[in-house]
Amino acid sequence: MEKELFYSFMKKVPKAEIHLHIEAVPTLKSIKELYKKRFDKEMTKADQKALFSYNDLNGFIQAFLQVQDLYQSVDDFDYIFSDFSDYLTENNVVYCEAFFAPTAFLKKGFEYKDIVENFNKNIEKIKKEKGITIKILVDVSRTFGCENAMKNYNLIKEFPCKHVIGIGLGGAEQKGPAKEFEEVFAQALKDGYHAVAHAGEDVGPESIWDSINYLHAERIGHGITSIQDEKLVEYLKESQLPVEVCPTSNVFTKKVVDKIENHPIRPLYEKGVMVTVNTDDPVFFKVNLLDEYWNLHNKLNFSMDEIKQLVINAYNSSFLSEKDKKSYIKKVETAWKKAEEESALFV
Repeated sequence: MEKELFYSFMKKVPKAEIHLHIEAVPTLKSIKELYKKRFDKEMTKADQKALFSYNDLNGFIQAFLQVQDLYQSVDDFDYIFSDFSDYLTENNVVYCEAFFAPTAFLKKGFEYKDIVENFNKNIEKIKKEKGITIKILVDVSRTFGCENAMKNYNLIKEFPCKHVIGIGLGGAEQKGPAKEFEEVFAQALKDGYHAVAHAGEDVGPESIWDSINYLHAERIGHGITSIQDEKLVEYLKESQLPVEVCPTSNVFTKKVVDKIENHPIRPLYEKGVMVTVNTDDPVFFKVNLLDEYWNLHNKLNFSMDEIKQLVINAYNSSFLSEKDKKSYIKKVETAWKKAEEESALFV
């Protein structure tokens, strides 16, 4: 399969992405502009290299926090959404559930109310101009402890926003076991919010079990160490609890996967686990959603029929209503058929 033909084909297909951190969407150009505003000097190549140099998940998290620190006012989030809009458009992502971690911004003195107002303005603008739907999952963050996580959740309740549909648990997995956040997630679920958790990215399958048993997570972010536990794989298969796999991210953080060819998404898919494909942090890992699908097709031998199923899995794993899921999937089927007719792909 030629790469150019594959990209052309897949760009015609409307996609969903459900594991993406919006702070990691801005282009390098925007990051340089924010850097200049923050430090009143140009970002050098050495600065750039230092920022994007990391060898594990914790190193990446520190780089992530450094990028967050570049923001000086709520208006700087306009950079995020401008680049976010372009990213979604270029990949033909028509529905996205994205993470946002407010803690670092709140510690800088930002008001959550102002953040929400900016998000609402930008999300509505993207919907009006591009027809793209964005929903937000607030990452209450395990990095800063349970008390801080509850503070974040209370802000969600105090300043409700129709675009904020739930909470997530991200951050340093080794430092913040899921069971420590049981109270926060129990309250969120009781209040009608959705709950998801990063697990099995940097810690073994026990982290995934804890996210299931203590947090009652409705999806598992990454979840790749599940392959180490046959009982867990069987549970994921039987329950169809979605797993938000981020292939390139997993290779970069190097905890479980040393190269894409060895990524467990292939065996997990073959075992019947509800896996989805996502980018996690595009600017940090220099990848977009089209790239991720291409890597699976080119290096992990996913057939086009399997790629199509992965696209559909993303919608089925989302928090859309059943009616909306069917509507989006019908559009996928229509676009796929049309792309087949226009392409030499299946000749």
